[in-house]
Amino acid sequence: MGIAVWALIAYIAIIVVWNGVLKRNIGEAMLIGFAGVCLFGGTGFFELAWAGLADALAEEVVFAALAFVFMGYLLTKLGLIQEQVTVLNSIFGRLRGGAGYVSTSAAALLGGPSGSGSGIAASVGSVTIPWMIRSNWRPDLAASLVAGNAGLGISIPPSSSMFLLLGSAAVAPVLTADQLFVPALIGGLWTVAYRFVVVFVWVRRHNIAATDAADIVPLRAALRAGWTSLLVYAGILIPVLMTLDFGAALMESRVGEAADDVNIIVWIPVLTVLATFAVAWKRLPRTGRAWSELLGDMAPRYAIIGATLFFAFAAAASLGELGLVDQLTAIMQALDAPTVVIATLVGLLLVIIAAPLTGTATIAAVGGVAFSALTAAGVAPAAAATAIMIFASTEGASPPGAAPIYIASGIAQVDPARTFGRLILWFVIPTLVIGVLVATGLLPV
Repeated sequence: MGIAVWALIAYIAIIVVWNGVLKRNIGEAMLIGFAGVCLFGGTGFFELAWAGLADALAEEVVFAALAFVFMGYLLTKLGLIQEQVTVLNSIFGRLRGGAGYVSTSAAALLGGPSGSGSGIAASVGSVTIPWMIRSNWRPDLAASLVAGNAGLGISIPPSSSMFLLLGSAAVAPVLTADQLFVPALIGGLWTVAYRFVVVFVWVRRHNIAATDAADIVPLRAALRAGWTSLLVYAGILIPVLMTLDFGAALMESRVGEAADDVNIIVWIPVLTVLATFAVAWKRLPRTGRAWSELLGDMAPRYAIIGATLFFAFAAAASLGELGLVDQLTAIMQALDAPTVVIATLVGLLLVIIAAPLTGTATIAAVGGVAFSALTAAGVAPAAAATAIMIFASTEGASPPGAAPIYIASGIAQVDPARTFGRLILWFVIPTLVIGVLVATGLLPV
């Protein structure tokens, strides 16, 4: 194995020991892990560290995640979340674990348009995590479900990952978007169906009861009192609409080629915060001292989630500089075994790569190689591409480097380490199995 592979192993081990065994802060663990990766650069330690830090500073997801945390804090502090929970409970509160089913459905609906695990974790989590906690879900379970659902941003088409895969040299000559869309959608729906099973099992395993009938306000009364609180989600709706064909055409007619630079993950939190200010204008602080107190209460959340996200992206960039992708690609190209074995090994390698990177980056880097390995083993092209997207969708649930874990944990205010084992057992391994079953034809697409 190459030095980058050993650096990845050391990175994961450092974080697990520092946070899980020594019970130190997760942000501190990510910093130590990043330093450990840079040590593998030898005399180029500082150059490798600077490359990682520069990449993290330019990473839009870091800004977006912190903006989403601010958005969620404002919604809670200004009382808008409580009004939304009242409305949602009026509709779903009589169903055991209703908030969990809604959270999963919302993640699936946002999957294709967002194309981002971090975006799903932040936008869906900011609403459904407080709702789940107030409807008898434990905070760590709520964070685990939202992080586990984040991978739907990769597995549900039409995601950016799908088009990246279709554009690779290995895939483009044999598979078109029209040929892939339906199989990819069916494959994505298998992962959604599994998540509904998870919610069903968790609700019964953890004795999550329906909301007490005495706490459920009639829908008409709930809407009368809190309908304006729902207007803040225009900040989510507008950027999503801009990604659809008619929205993209409208943007191009107004701003030209600059429309291609609109990043949905940046604009969702920005517009939602502005919408929150507009809806809750009368509830905002009126003095500098009151603003200072409001922002001061929020600061501890940023101390952990900010450091964690920043050093997670920095470590991923440094691993890339060490040649992680090329070294894992070489391992993948050397595979020679039966179809089920190759599908499993390809899946494992994609899961490993997606842990420190994002699913999109993983597919961009090794999607073509993985496709060639699967089709050479006899897997149909559409099934191979679908399986690759499913494998890469573990990005949101793969500890310790997955950003959605820290976003969801920050919203729920729980130690991210409390979700690691549950995410691997309930999301990473089952998603790997679903991908293998799709590749081998046992799950039809």
